[in-house]
Amino acid sequence: MLTPQLPYPPQQGTSLRNLHMLRALAQSHQVSLLSFSEGELSLGLEPLESVCRVLPPVRVPARSSADRIRQLATNSLPDVAQRLRNPEFSDSLIRALTTDSYQAVQVEGLELGPYIELVRRYGPAAHIVLDCHNAETELQRRAMQVDFHTPSRWPVALYSGLQIGRLARFEKWATQQADAILAVSRSDRAQLAKIGGVEEERIRVVPNTIDIAEYERRWPSTPEVTFDLVFTGKMDYRPNVDAVLWFARHVWPEIRRARPHTTWAIVGQRPHPRLERLRAEKGITLTGRVPHIQPYLAGASVCIMPLRIGSGTRLKLIEAMASGVPVISTTLGAEGFDVSDGRELLFADTPQQWIATILQLLADEEQRAMLSEAAKQFAARYDWRRIIPLVSQLYEDLLYADQR
Repeated sequence: MLTPQLPYPPQQGTSLRNLHMLRALAQSHQVSLLSFSEGELSLGLEPLESVCRVLPPVRVPARSSADRIRQLATNSLPDVAQRLRNPEFSDSLIRALTTDSYQAVQVEGLELGPYIELVRRYGPAAHIVLDCHNAETELQRRAMQVDFHTPSRWPVALYSGLQIGRLARFEKWATQQADAILAVSRSDRAQLAKIGGVEEERIRVVPNTIDIAEYERRWPSTPEVTFDLVFTGKMDYRPNVDAVLWFARHVWPEIRRARPHTTWAIVGQRPHPRLERLRAEKGITLTGRVPHIQPYLAGASVCIMPLRIGSGTRLKLIEAMASGVPVISTTLGAEGFDVSDGRELLFADTPQQWIATILQLLADEEQRAMLSEAAKQFAARYDWRRIIPLVSQLYEDLLYADQR
């Protein structure tokens, strides 16, 4: 299993999916894990070593803006395919493939797609499983469309426009190279099939999952984690930054005017410099990295998801629902989930809808209780233990079909 960061601690959507995928695979297979790491290379290994064999992690390569521009000018690969190109990781992968015999190599995300060639060359007997956390071409297209409406973001929109064609070609190549493809939702499956020129039946849907028990437990409630509104996510991730800035500009001032004591916590690691100005806004707290997000979810009255850019499915939605905090989301933010407005959550897309829905929900304790209960019941369908049969069936079909 190849991952773009260590799956533990699981503090963002990618690592959450990877951790529970790893647990599912380890139920019936011997698994070796080769990962990049953005932090201390020795941290987080012990919990992983209880599940699988952990190969020495490799530090994420440093890449400046100048590097990205140079790569854009000198080759035809998309940015996502160049972020994790690293000779040390290549050497580790080759060493693993030539030392042991693997039945399969599972590649977590398109950014590790360039290593598919090495697997084909040095582990030709291994089946390649590509786990697509997003439909990346569609994600980039949506980002470009959003940024195009803001003149100050036109350079970024132009960059996205240059990336779309490259991404489409690379995503098509990667999906066609894989022996099996995973998608997180039916909508992503359709988009990947269209880009890759493959039949939808070739793509298995394995939903994003969490450990429900970690959200159902009672977390201590203190003033430090108690807010009216909460947003969670990796805060240098472009869709999250866009969502928070849009909300702060178009919705937050009216909320504070109507309800001056309202508080809002933005919970997540690595706040982007574009968010720094929010620290001066009354009622807003940027936490940065926290040990656990569950106390903030448990301590919030409402979880907001004003996402305008996205693909795949948002694990933050399932985390909030499992915690029992009522959710207000854009339609796109809940894409890929079989939810209904007014049943498991509330939808809002325009600033006026957001303002009215937030004020109404904060004032209605009975509705919050109703949404909380429905949300917890819905989230229970996404416990990681439920994906084990899906993953087991995939590998049974992939590895043992010729023995039947």
